[in-house]
Amino acid sequence: MNSIYLDCAATTPMRPEVREAMAPYDDQHFGNASSVHAWGRAARAALEEARERVAAAIGAQRSEVVFVRGGTESDNLAVVGRVLADRAAGRPARVCTVETEHRAVLDAARGATRFGAECTVLGVDAEGRLDLDELRAALATGASVASIMWVNNETGVVHDLRAIAELAFEMGVCLHTDAVQALGKLPVRVDDIPVGLLSLSGHKIEGPKGAAALFVRSGVELDGLLRGGGQEQGLRPGTPDVAGAVGLATAVELAVAERSATAERLGRLRDEFERRLCAAWPTAMLNGARAVRAPHVSSVGFPDVDPDPLLPLLDLEGLALSSGSACSSGSRTESHVLRALHGDADIPATLRFSFGRTTKAEEVLLAVERTVRALESLTSVASPAPGGSAA
Repeated sequence: MNSIYLDCAATTPMRPEVREAMAPYDDQHFGNASSVHAWGRAARAALEEARERVAAAIGAQRSEVVFVRGGTESDNLAVVGRVLADRAAGRPARVCTVETEHRAVLDAARGATRFGAECTVLGVDAEGRLDLDELRAALATGASVASIMWVNNETGVVHDLRAIAELAFEMGVCLHTDAVQALGKLPVRVDDIPVGLLSLSGHKIEGPKGAAALFVRSGVELDGLLRGGGQEQGLRPGTPDVAGAVGLATAVELAVAERSATAERLGRLRDEFERRLCAAWPTAMLNGARAVRAPHVSSVGFPDVDPDPLLPLLDLEGLALSSGSACSSGSRTESHVLRALHGDADIPATLRFSFGRTTKAEEVLLAVERTVRALESLTSVASPAPGGSAA
């Protein structure tokens, strides 16, 4: 049985172009970018070129791109770094975020209370959408940072970031957005949307794991979380990962250049997948179906199905999936995103199917067949016929 990988929202395979771009900086040009000799200067030149390339791809200035070690660190630096900057300046600190945010943001926001910050977490509707009037009310008293992700990593729901950014700008609040799931699927340009901070991660766009960046708009005050060395404008000290930066830049450029075609193709795959799956299993529930969604994620709930054996069964069927975020799939705790959408109601067994550049149309069709076969084995009745009811 051929294995089918449909977990691209968790991570993606590295592109050959990325691997080739990185290779010289793991052996031939291995110098420390902080060193002043020839090896160090060569590494530094490559690092700064990578910074320029990332900046150009998202409409930023080179000085506004800070390389970090992963999306989680980028989120933490944005949220906690803003709080630390306000506290150091003697200003009151407050974080405003949303209950469906990635754990990297939610935990950072709540953890910032240890530094004397207040934390406000806004709710969403049953589709995962944020009410802009509620956001306006929450920001009326000011905030160090509002952190609202562009695309939800579990459901694919897209927040209206332009409206959110313009509201935050109007109210004088720095907006941070986790754009990890948005880059390469939506137009991500910081010269078009007035965000103050924006997080990117390489391994979601076929780049290297552990390579990420934080866009810090000129004039935004931020304090680093680590001390020592002063690299990356003091915001991320430590020996720079030149190969990772080069790989990230290559992946970002390719993702941006191919975005339109990629989004169109993935949208067709997702729509056909959902059409066939819902026809074969009419009780299936699409999370966020009435909201705007990114084209690469489909979150599907299956009422009256035991969730515990579902993923192992699908693994035996050769399907690589998540039950929600890969960051929480290994735990027994329920998804905070799905809880936010379902409120007090029971959360059905839920699968996240996520598609990428290498996903083939025939794999999507096979995924429907294998998913239905696994569901049938967990129910006491035969799979409902298309358009019909259970026998």
